[in-house]
Amino acid sequence: MKPQQLNLTSDIQLEYLGPSINLGPLPAVFYFALSATDSLSLDPFDQPAVYLSQFSLRIFSITLPYHEEGKPATKGLTEWVAAMQKGEDLLGTYLKKIQNAITFLLSKELILPNKIATMGLSRGALIAAHVAANNAEISYWLGFAPLTKLSYLPGFSDLISWDLMHIVDLLSDKKIRCYIGNRDIRVGTRNCFDLIEALTEAAYQKRSLSPPIELRILPSIGYHGHGTAKETFHHGAKWIAKELKVFNVL
Repeated sequence: MKPQQLNLTSDIQLEYLGPSINLGPLPAVFYFALSATDSLSLDPFDQPAVYLSQFSLRIFSITLPYHEEGKPATKGLTEWVAAMQKGEDLLGTYLKKIQNAITFLLSKELILPNKIATMGLSRGALIAAHVAANNAEISYWLGFAPLTKLSYLPGFSDLISWDLMHIVDLLSDKKIRCYIGNRDIRVGTRNCFDLIEALTEAAYQKRSLSPPIELRILPSIGYHGHGTAKETFHHGAKWIAKELKVFNVL
């Protein structure tokens, strides 16, 4: 299935997989990995989106800052460093763009309130977490090899305000699942574990129940232990489909 383009405004362009928007509102998943096109169509990054495309929902994507189609992910992150060290509100501006897109889609009744999830890969998972935390209409966050502590990366040590520990109170209201390698030295397995522990404790203090917050630690693969297997992508995507209660359209 080829991604379809959807231009909401002059500066907000989405791509999506799934039924045409002419068919009315459906559950939605917002996926962040690379460019919108690559996130939805470049193997292996597209695997969770491809898996979800068999269900009655839409998977939307917006290009990450400096991650235009075909650009190496490492170069995009280098440009993040340069922009943010200059004081540019790179992520804040990007998150506002996503929020405007979600607001627009809800106002036009193209997505269903409270039947929305975010998911992301690595730095995309960091973005997905912030989007979920700051939007009451979003009930689920799914992270693959999630970057939970931006300040952990070389060049970002002074940018602690985007670390997910700062949004634990908001994020702990969501249903959450993360997958991380047991020796991911790129984003830090311990960083992910510490976040999930903090989220669980915050959620428990609010509700005194066993929180719906999960962490799956698997044998590391790939460079710096930061890879995600196809089976893991599909496992997480299946969880999202189950939570959104969507049916298979094939």
